[in-house]
Amino acid sequence: MKTVAVVLAGGFGERFGHETPKQLVKLAGLSIIDHTIKAFNDSPLIDEIVIIIKDGFQEKIRESNNLLGFHKVSKVLAGGQERSDSSLAAINALAQEQGSEDYKLLFHDAVRPFVDNNIIQRCVDALTHFDAVDVAIPTADTIIRVKDDVISDIPTRSSLRRGQTPQAFRLKTIRSAYEAASKDENFTATDDCGVIVKYLPDIPVYVVDGHESNIKITHEQDIFVADKLFQLRSNNNAIPRSDNYYKQHFNNKTLVVFGGNQGIGLEIINAAKNYGANVFSFSRTQTGTNIENSSAVSSALEDVFQQTGQIDFVVNTAAILITKSLANLAHKEIIDSININYLGVINVTKHAYEYLDKTKGSLLLFTSSSYTRGRANYALYSSSKAAVVNFTQAISEEWAPQSINVNCINPERTDTPMRVANFGNEPKETLLDAKQVAINSLDTLISKFTGQVIDVRR
Repeated sequence: MKTVAVVLAGGFGERFGHETPKQLVKLAGLSIIDHTIKAFNDSPLIDEIVIIIKDGFQEKIRESNNLLGFHKVSKVLAGGQERSDSSLAAINALAQEQGSEDYKLLFHDAVRPFVDNNIIQRCVDALTHFDAVDVAIPTADTIIRVKDDVISDIPTRSSLRRGQTPQAFRLKTIRSAYEAASKDENFTATDDCGVIVKYLPDIPVYVVDGHESNIKITHEQDIFVADKLFQLRSNNNAIPRSDNYYKQHFNNKTLVVFGGNQGIGLEIINAAKNYGANVFSFSRTQTGTNIENSSAVSSALEDVFQQTGQIDFVVNTAAILITKSLANLAHKEIIDSININYLGVINVTKHAYEYLDKTKGSLLLFTSSSYTRGRANYALYSSSKAAVVNFTQAISEEWAPQSINVNCINPERTDTPMRVANFGNEPKETLLDAKQVAINSLDTLISKFTGQVIDVRR
């Protein structure tokens, strides 16, 4: 009664318009297929994973699986020209195993990285009563049937569904369907449930609910939608937690905060100390540590490591905001803005690596809501914060094989001394509380995701 996930990645994705197969394009710190494999590898419902990949990429996938610890992957096989060829490659390989007829197989598109355990659960449960299961969602659009560019029919929308994956089967059932299909000289198929419907019409295909977020990345613009979905998913992880939950994750851990003398940095320190962390704070005013000075950052981290023997989390909240037009900025103000807001981020990240690599820890950086659109009178601040977002995404990819998480907090306007100094006193109800941002920061530090920009809103 083994349950096997078959990840289908045999195509190249001509509609994607990219030189790299779309399943290997990076998104939120990992390739798209890595996110998909991870979903099944993390599910307690899945015993084994078989990957069907375009011929020539098998070794690349094996290397990635080893680096990321995907221990459930048992086979990496070459796909064929058609989707059906890839499905058959998995069916034939698994059919060689003794007792495999009753295996539960879940065929899933590699480019649907948002499959979750709820969908997997529904598929597995339905296979207790049915031999074939499809995943679908209602259609919000009116679907028309066209003949010679003219509408010939408008089916009733309530009877229509949009198909997704996984598609789940008993191995003996899907194997029998393909055996029957092999006798048809005109056989073509774009999905496996269609093979059951056409060649084993007496076998009912049960339909379970999918989810709107379980999108298929088909076109290049889908990457932007997927990136936002990862951000929304990471925000959903920031749910209220008990004190015991935080103590389990922070007690006796070592946290280093650069820029911890006030504002968000100080609130992170207070919260982490409350949960038992060993916290070390560095700043210009507090310890004379200038993050634009590479040696100073290196020395600070080395001192902490000598005292504790480990560094689990590194946070940088240090920043400088000067509200002047570019024409009125002195040269030193320009250099300070660039060095503290961007070069300092680079220094902290570079020197944190060797310590976080030892603990498989987490790095947390900060951007600003101004990163999405430059702001007049603080152009250097907003543009450097845009650079931090890009930097976060790039470093998360570099460090993913080492299992170091790198994320970035994007807080809405927050009640901090730096904001008051630049914008004066504003109505409290229009600003975020720095304590709320601190808790979201702790949630992110102990989360499993990487390469994310975490929006924090009131």
